[in-house]
Amino acid sequence: MSSTRTLFLVSSCLALTLISLTLVLKKWHLGLREEGGGDDGPDADLKLDLTSEKLIQQLRERQQELLPFYLNSTGDQTGNETLNEEVLGSEQGIGCSDLSGMTVVDLLGSGYTKTVLKVLTQQGSAVALKSVNEQGSDMRTCLEDFRDPQGCQELVSFKLRKEVILLQRLKHPNIVELRGQCRESGLVGGMVAVLEPGTPLQMIQLLQSPWEERFRVCLGLVRLLQYLSRSPLGSVALLDFQPRQFITVSGELKLTDLDDAVVREPSCRIDSDCLLQFPLRNFTLPCSSSGVCEGLNQLRNLYNAYRYFFIYLLPHQAPALLKPLVEEIMNTTGELKKNVEETLEDFEKVLHEYKSGLHLQNLQPSVIKDYAVVRGVKTAGDMDYRCWPSYEQQACVLSVHNALEAAHICSSHPQCTSFSLSRQRTWTGRRLASFRSGFSQMLPDVNSTLYMRSQAGVSTAAQL
Repeated sequence: MSSTRTLFLVSSCLALTLISLTLVLKKWHLGLREEGGGDDGPDADLKLDLTSEKLIQQLRERQQELLPFYLNSTGDQTGNETLNEEVLGSEQGIGCSDLSGMTVVDLLGSGYTKTVLKVLTQQGSAVALKSVNEQGSDMRTCLEDFRDPQGCQELVSFKLRKEVILLQRLKHPNIVELRGQCRESGLVGGMVAVLEPGTPLQMIQLLQSPWEERFRVCLGLVRLLQYLSRSPLGSVALLDFQPRQFITVSGELKLTDLDDAVVREPSCRIDSDCLLQFPLRNFTLPCSSSGVCEGLNQLRNLYNAYRYFFIYLLPHQAPALLKPLVEEIMNTTGELKKNVEETLEDFEKVLHEYKSGLHLQNLQPSVIKDYAVVRGVKTAGDMDYRCWPSYEQQACVLSVHNALEAAHICSSHPQCTSFSLSRQRTWTGRRLASFRSGFSQMLPDVNSTLYMRSQAGVSTAAQL
């Protein structure tokens, strides 16, 4: 497609969008005047006109904010900017008709602007429906200011519309999947985004989980930030960076709120224009020769990741031989000494060491000799004891690289007399081991191997 024809199509689409918005606004304006017919006098009409104009102006500003997202900023192979047909085209995936027989299962969240429901479609698939919160503070404030339900519905829904467009443009394993959308739905009201379902991130619960799972969340976050630093839209900054903006899907962290994202680096004249301000720290970046604070968006994201996630999730209970690597990550991100690419390299190094078992090279192999091995059996009448952090609250279930690591753990617990290795594995490929203080019988199980600690080994541990 030639550059001239592309620009013509772009201009036509944008013009049609603005014309449609103008016609709708005029219709609302006339409707407001008719509804306000009971107020007498020119002062009442003037006040109504001024109120309507303010709403119209805000709607126009929101529309202008969305227009850049309708273009593909990366360009095609010829270097020309192309229309994003995915955004400008018709609905894809789950649409309004698929939601007609939905069953509401749970309320997943409710905020100033949006409400999220977990529902089952007629086909039986579970999805999350995100819609305008009719009872939220944004809607209440708008109605108090403008007394126009239809206009306020459109104004408040712009955040959801922006989110849908961004979800269509930004594709990454750590961004929630957009599965469809519905406009003008009478089911919920206004626009509805259909998303993959997940569990709201609970930091208190996450703090009580094994280090491996906490590291997974932080690793997924850094991978996401590396993608956002060079996304198809350019460098993306998350202005409202809070744990509540994320969910987990099968243990994987996913960004689900993008309505406060910005896609341009700030412009500048001098270095002081490139100031990153946080409650306890400030950072100043150099203003580039092109008048842009280059890298500011990714460093904003990275420091927020440090103060909201890393500082709580990474250091505590980290494997002893990985602590130097973890502390290095904490130091460099807390001081913004490295960019996102370099930080991701450090995270991948920790992951490699952990998965390969390189951090266990100093373990004494003789410890395993204290255990008798019985393959193909499981224990019954188990006498479990608790350890922390465990994959099971009422027992001691930990991930291990191999039987040698499990033997070292059991030998360090005075109450441990045996452990079992199953074929169940964690996301890193490590095996789950169950540690026990005793059992009453053994049963056949081809998927389990039992390691029983000798009396000599138990006595030595007790003395220690």
